[in-house]
Amino acid sequence: MSAAPAAPARRAAVLGKPVGHSLSPLLHTAGYAAAGLTGWAYTAVECAESELPALVAGLGPEWVGLSLTMPLKEAALGVADRVSPVAAAAGAANTLVRGADGGWTADNTDVTGAVAVLTAAGVAPGAELVVLGAGGTARAMLAAAARLGAARVSVVARRAAAVAALGPVAEAVGVPLAGADWSAAAAHLAADVVISTVPRGVADPLAPAARWGRDTVFFDALYDPWPTPLAASAAAAGRPVCSGLELLLAQALDQFAQFTGVPAPAAAMRAALAAARPGVLPG
Repeated sequence: MSAAPAAPARRAAVLGKPVGHSLSPLLHTAGYAAAGLTGWAYTAVECAESELPALVAGLGPEWVGLSLTMPLKEAALGVADRVSPVAAAAGAANTLVRGADGGWTADNTDVTGAVAVLTAAGVAPGAELVVLGAGGTARAMLAAAARLGAARVSVVARRAAAVAALGPVAEAVGVPLAGADWSAAAAHLAADVVISTVPRGVADPLAPAARWGRDTVFFDALYDPWPTPLAASAAAAGRPVCSGLELLLAQALDQFAQFTGVPAPAAAMRAALAAARPGVLPG
């Protein structure tokens, strides 16, 4: 009888529901290959919010890290043994890293990723930001806005209660916050920076009425399909446009280093994403 195959030396995964569409396995697997990390495996695991505590508690010692997507970013804090300052301030985490003691640290690399993307797009201190949506990604964008030295952030959402829930986040990171109803969303598209964090299709009706500012930078956290109608509108107006694929890459580079302890092979990971979604990443 042949021996059973050996278990992977190290394991990581992206958790969420739904999660089958995620490009994180492709991205991290390409990184492992380029970094020579043999025996490492990164997969996608379907997980609802109510299932997260039991799933994390049942992971063996070979598990080194977890990437978290909707709807787990806020619930992640409750299963962590330690929480980084940025995740605590944002009230959300997209990363769980296994420590030497077996405990988990929650972090938010969406923040560092967003800062990198917006800085590359030319966003400077003193900018006024508009965030469409008030979920877990919006929390990260408030923290990113603070790091960028934003003068003010306006959150446009369908529920006033969701905007109010972001008040403690804005206070924690030290950025002035204003709220606006979704019915007025089109009127807020002339800001210095507009960031859409809403699910697919929600912002599409805004495109025909969009009146972009002369120097507006538009950042859509989506990347499939691409371009979104709002991204296409901004591009047609000659405005810089950033995609969620850029955020996925930027935040993953930080995650990769935390999971593995080695620098992320950025060029190889970028090439893998560019091959999977041609025409989305800038040259």
